[in-house]
Amino acid sequence: MKKTFNTTGVCISDRHYMLPPQDRCTGAMELIRSESYFIVHAARQSGKTTLLQSLVESINTEDTSFALYCSLEGCQGITDPKEGIPAVIRAFELALHKEGISFNLKPDLTAYNTVLTETLMDFCRQRNKPLVLLFDEADCLSEGTLILFLRQLRDGFNTRQRASFPSSIALVGMRNIRDYKAKVRPDSDTLGSASPFNISARSLTLKNFSREEIATLYAQHTEATGQAFPSDVVDKVFEQTQGQPWLVNAIAKEIIEDILINDLSKPITVDKVEQAIQNIVLRRDTHIDSLLERLKEPRVRKVIEPIITGTAGMLDFASDDFLYVRDLGLIRQGSERLEPSNPIYREVIIRWLNYDAQETLKYTYPNNNLPRYLNPDKTVNMRFLLEDFQQFWRENSEAWVERFDYREAAPHLILMAFLQRVINGGAHITREYAAATGRIDLLLEHNARKYPMELKLWESPRALKEGLEQMIRYLDKLGETEGWLVLFDRRPNKTWEEKISWKTESLNGKTIHVVGC
Repeated sequence: MKKTFNTTGVCISDRHYMLPPQDRCTGAMELIRSESYFIVHAARQSGKTTLLQSLVESINTEDTSFALYCSLEGCQGITDPKEGIPAVIRAFELALHKEGISFNLKPDLTAYNTVLTETLMDFCRQRNKPLVLLFDEADCLSEGTLILFLRQLRDGFNTRQRASFPSSIALVGMRNIRDYKAKVRPDSDTLGSASPFNISARSLTLKNFSREEIATLYAQHTEATGQAFPSDVVDKVFEQTQGQPWLVNAIAKEIIEDILINDLSKPITVDKVEQAIQNIVLRRDTHIDSLLERLKEPRVRKVIEPIITGTAGMLDFASDDFLYVRDLGLIRQGSERLEPSNPIYREVIIRWLNYDAQETLKYTYPNNNLPRYLNPDKTVNMRFLLEDFQQFWRENSEAWVERFDYREAAPHLILMAFLQRVINGGAHITREYAAATGRIDLLLEHNARKYPMELKLWESPRALKEGLEQMIRYLDKLGETEGWLVLFDRRPNKTWEEKISWKTESLNGKTIHVVGC
């Protein structure tokens, strides 16, 4: 069978190009062999289920234990344990049925306070091998169901030396179990003084692909077909995805099947990577759509909005909201800053949050003439462009800000939507909005020219001084001598005449245009 790059469901070795999933989650087999209870958490579509299926196959091949994969996805949203615990039992019975195993005992589902413990004990007594139980989608459980589920596992663990019970249990999902308290009550109260699952030995995670692993994965296609993924293509994919497994596979699949239409004689190039990314983002494939839905959640907004506005330094990195967004795989803590997990997510977040504004602010070129912001030599007239925005902001800011759920970030989002008209004219914008310095770095590129910009909120007198210093550092980084610092004046009691301004500064050999809005 011809192998493909998989973007849906579990990877199967004889159907899909894949890497050994256990290599990205070191220690899992050791914990199982030592009869430990443990956690595996990783972002959505990073290979968790594939890992579990691999563990089941490895354990059952060794034939010293019996491993069972059990998905709890069907228990999602059942908060009342009277219904939730029986749903867990049914999920367990379904997992057995899929393996062709009959379960002779009929559990008393009305005794929901103890039935899970008793059911697992009864099953283990019928087996001649220790049971290794791998619960997938464990973080689908919430509130009372979650608490009672964890407590019954702990009760069984505490008595397993004198009564049969699973020798090893893994709870697998997007969340680390220590953060499950956020699943109990909306106000993020704790689970109580004694954690219902304080028996876990370790918490593991699935790493993203390294650059070398992407090259190894893509080389499987080359070996099978002769169609190569050159080194610069691998570099570009790693740069844009940071090794997120679904994105790595999706880009390769898009290039081979949709862009090159399975023509193995055509070369895979960097521009095809860029085209594939645009197709995936604009099409809003399932993975991207799932990410966008998360942005609507208030607790996600609490974390993402400060990153956009450059005030991430004010976040509580120990808060449930922060840990939740991090575990979703939306953000990462770099060596110097907090930022979206990869450049694709960075672009997707902004595109979605200002989508309506982009559509509304589309620019129609009159009679195919050059738009006002382009000079006859095809360079960008930044003065015209940003003066147009100043006028728009003065006339429409109050009404537009009200449209946004991310209101603190609304000035940044609206300006970036306004600049979309430049992109429609053939330009490219690179956004960096991660450093906790109260700013966003933008780089507009058009006809091989660079136009560096910074967006910053002006809430105190030091904002201008900080902004100029930051702009100088940004220009040094880019090797440019001219830049535009856009200051959104948020100071109270300031009139529009005071807010709307344009001033040019010459500092350290740099020309900086300070654009007040």
